[in-house]
Amino acid sequence: MSDPALEQTGKTAAYRVLARKYRPADFSALIGQEPMVRTLTNAFSSGRIAQAWMLTGVRGVGKTTTARILARALNYKTDSVDQPSVDLTIPGQHCQAIMEGRHVDVIEMDAASHTGIDDIREIIEQVRYAPVSARYKVYIIDEVHMLSTQAFNGLLKTLEEPPPHVKFIFATTEIRKVPITVLSRCQRFDLRRVGAETLVAHLGKIAGLEAIEVEDAALAMIARAAEGSVRDSLSIFDQAIAHSAGAVTAETVRGMLGLADRARVIDLFEHVMKGDMPSALAEFRAQYDTGADPATVLTDLAEFTHFVTRLRFVPSAAGDASLTEDERTRGAAFAGTLSVKVLSRAWQMLLKGIPEVQSSNRPVSAAEMVLIRLAHAADLPTLDEAMRLLDGAQPPVPNGGGLRPPTQGGSGAPAMARTAPAAISAGPLAPARMLQGGGPVARLVESEPAARPQETAPAAEARAEPVADAVPVRSLADIVGLADANRDMAFKVVLRRCVRPVRIEPGHLQIALTADAPKTLPTDLSNKLKAWTKRNWLVSLSREEGGRTLAEEEAARRETAFLDASQDPAVAAILARFPGAKVIDVRIPDAQDLPDAGGAEADLPLDPTVDDDDEN
Repeated sequence: MSDPALEQTGKTAAYRVLARKYRPADFSALIGQEPMVRTLTNAFSSGRIAQAWMLTGVRGVGKTTTARILARALNYKTDSVDQPSVDLTIPGQHCQAIMEGRHVDVIEMDAASHTGIDDIREIIEQVRYAPVSARYKVYIIDEVHMLSTQAFNGLLKTLEEPPPHVKFIFATTEIRKVPITVLSRCQRFDLRRVGAETLVAHLGKIAGLEAIEVEDAALAMIARAAEGSVRDSLSIFDQAIAHSAGAVTAETVRGMLGLADRARVIDLFEHVMKGDMPSALAEFRAQYDTGADPATVLTDLAEFTHFVTRLRFVPSAAGDASLTEDERTRGAAFAGTLSVKVLSRAWQMLLKGIPEVQSSNRPVSAAEMVLIRLAHAADLPTLDEAMRLLDGAQPPVPNGGGLRPPTQGGSGAPAMARTAPAAISAGPLAPARMLQGGGPVARLVESEPAARPQETAPAAEARAEPVADAVPVRSLADIVGLADANRDMAFKVVLRRCVRPVRIEPGHLQIALTADAPKTLPTDLSNKLKAWTKRNWLVSLSREEGGRTLAEEEAARRETAFLDASQDPAVAAILARFPGAKVIDVRIPDAQDLPDAGGAEADLPLDPTVDDDDEN
């Protein structure tokens, strides 16, 4: 009588995972690689069979499987066919042994564990011998990029002129690490990632063969998580079957992979784009409580942001089979409302925030801070829009901006009305207007308060009169004077040497800088002007060349004064009378020191100081 425990052990040991059980055995079963199959079919039919092939692609797309099928096609032999063929419908004499990896003439070597020149030297010694039973001796070297430089060099001569009975098939995931001298001796095939739609169909077919009930949404999740790898998709599907212990549902796959519900990710995206922070944090906490990983939630949010951005330019992307109905419909609605500037800004912030969450010892808190930054940025204008507002120009209406929170009494659909520019007054620093794609921008100049009801008309008119600046700033010289008055000599020197004025208005200064100017000069100048004038200043860099610096102007005036002094007859006579004398300074007297205009001395020249090197 047999032992049930032993029988159960035998059944468990005999089980084969789906990735091995449904491994393709011929080219017709190889999915997603039609261009390569077509090329090989034409090559075999015309007899133009290469001596070496290089198969490259990401993990799980079928490189090793293709190598075995190719070895089988090279050594195909039946009772009626005795030549290489890609039509492998009828199993040949060597087919089963080759596909199981135990044929004596098909040598598989893992370059990750055989990296040295000694392993390649062994291959070189063996290629001279004819195959034992097959037509060709085939060497399959997996992960060939792991070979050492000496090993590659030792293989070059044999690879270029192999014996007629030897074929080489290489497989690698890092094609850039393979020397160009090796690549030039091989026919290269780039195995593509398998599309999500193809993976969903393939998994559905296997589910039918295994008599497993599975939801379409679950298959879409598995295909998305596999990222184009057939082996990964089968491994995840195998795990989902064991996890479900019955029908495979989207809920079980989501819980197994730690994924967030796609519909809830879209809800989170909507809350963030509206700037509705309480709802966004509540939704994130709800997803976290159901088992979603914080970094995974942000990754899904980034993927949906990319999807919405892509829909703006490629509307046909909504036809992807791995997408849910919510992603198609709501994604298209967001794409028609949100501007590219807002979406790209959210994408950049998520790319920076995801590594922060992954490396943080408090990932939940880190993820919440990323969401807070996103929601805050959704109400901010872009830099060019803010600059146009500060210049007094009306910004052009872009394609869309942040989402406006839904009004009370509205439907449950996302409220995505465009925000029109509008004047808002709310205190001393009232916003100037609303920006499309962002929130209000505060004025840098205090707005004029409205007349109070109890005030008379003359009083209101008096209040409406503009008030002159307490500290007027009309030129760069005024700013240098402020630095001098506040005893900031170092900053005064920098202003004189490095700043080229472009335009000066109340509260706004446009400048250009010299090449040796400090990078923080605009920010420092804005802060110091605010402290000196008791008002906000915007200091911006202009693309215009700007005027001369104060130091350059002073040098030019000095040069002109020296030239005028040297051309004066009296000075020229002195310089001629005393050889070696030179003008070292030119001093211009003040107005009160000048003689009367009607006097005889009114036409005297400037008082030059002459340095006489010959006399005391």
